[in-house]
Amino acid sequence: MGEQRTLLNASLPGRAGTHDVLLDGGVIGAVVPAGSGARHGEATDVDGRFVLPGMWDHHVHFAQWTVQRRRLDLSGTASAAQCLERVRDAVAGPRASNTAEPPALVGYGFQDGVWPDAPSLAALDGVAPRIPVVLVSKDLHCGWMNTAAARLLSLVPDRVTGLVREGEWFGALDRLQSPADLSFEDYREAALAAARRGVVGIVEFENTDNLRLWPERVDRGVDSLRVEVSVWPERLEEAIAAGVRTGDVLDSRGLVTMGPLKVVVDGSLNTRTAWCWDPYPGMDLSHPHACGMETVPLDTLRELMARAKEAGIAAAVHAIGDRANTGVLDAFGELGMAGTVEHAQLVREEDFARFGALGLIASVQPEHAMDDRDVAERHWPGRTARAFAIASLRRAGAELRLGSDAPVSPLDPWIAVSAAVARSRDGRSPWHPEQRIGVGAALAASTRGRVGVVPGEPADLVVVERDPLASSAEELRTMPVAATLLAGRFTWSALTR
Repeated sequence: MGEQRTLLNASLPGRAGTHDVLLDGGVIGAVVPAGSGARHGEATDVDGRFVLPGMWDHHVHFAQWTVQRRRLDLSGTASAAQCLERVRDAVAGPRASNTAEPPALVGYGFQDGVWPDAPSLAALDGVAPRIPVVLVSKDLHCGWMNTAAARLLSLVPDRVTGLVREGEWFGALDRLQSPADLSFEDYREAALAAARRGVVGIVEFENTDNLRLWPERVDRGVDSLRVEVSVWPERLEEAIAAGVRTGDVLDSRGLVTMGPLKVVVDGSLNTRTAWCWDPYPGMDLSHPHACGMETVPLDTLRELMARAKEAGIAAAVHAIGDRANTGVLDAFGELGMAGTVEHAQLVREEDFARFGALGLIASVQPEHAMDDRDVAERHWPGRTARAFAIASLRRAGAELRLGSDAPVSPLDPWIAVSAAVARSRDGRSPWHPEQRIGVGAALAASTRGRVGVVPGEPADLVVVERDPLASSAEELRTMPVAATLLAGRFTWSALTR
């Protein structure tokens, strides 16, 4: 799928002068001083712009990210009352017709962990007594719904709050807006939007039939990204029966590869279901979930991981609370199995070193620290020095990989890089600045370890307007991308060619 091409007059971060980058058959053939080598195929003058390896987002829910644009935006709502106002305005529009079965209204992005008031079933029923309303939390781990929606989805929400959490909720979300409801054009547009931000690859953690759906999407023109697909426990045996192993190519274009088994062992911070060693403030220890939730028992986790290891499938395990992280580290250690810990948001001091000792990857989302700093201070008091502790993980020897968890954060790796480097946003002072990492380390964690353009590597490249190694945090967050190439093929370009 690669082409012969030369990028002329390219600046390379950390290297003096300009260079010509020769691409051949989808790989980087040579990097030579500008004007000193023969051109290959089509030549494109990048006019001194900076060329570096293409960016990866290592944790994405792609269908949820794609469908998000259809949902009522609840981001920035500072209270349940304000959230209800947005719903009231929405249902006063075309949905308030006299049809026998009005369509469901779906909103996304509320973050009730710091609200002064609480979600209420009765209040949501009062705003929308007939139209099914489902409001999805920013972390995707719970939904706030009215009685009409609960009836539509055959659920029994909390009778006071109207909330449904974790496992029961995930199934409802799939029924509400299935990936099958989106068109190939919807996915193509979302993938192209990622390419415009320099993204060449994603790790897909959507809980759906990824092994079938992604090759179909590539065949239908969704071909601007590499995709590593995961399987969730309910599809593990199907993957094993198909004989696929981690790293196997699943499509004719070589864009889709088999990734890991994904297991979610606890909940989330904002939903107060992350599994911790200490109780959440105000929770009575007699409450069954005073310290959060173990959503998959650790014995079951070990069985799933052992089954995957036997079949040549790696493991990626969601662990947010410190008790969840301890249990997941124990499982990896007992099985002698490599893999990734997804999120690792709260870690005991004595557990940091185990990441490096076990050779594990910490797949983290730096922008979550910016979104959740106030939630963490409220619900993890006295523990935030070891929350979202990216620098501590790196010092302990963990390999870092950055991502967004889109739609929880935007599918834009420059936002993740900026958050990792600055630990600040919106003019606020840095939050636990000791957990900042350098630009080079953040870039390496977003490009699979490659900051330099090296012959023999895939010609997955991004062309940017600024030197990232000399950019401020805000300049990194808004980095202008001039072009993106996948295996030497332009997937996005604002260059004159």
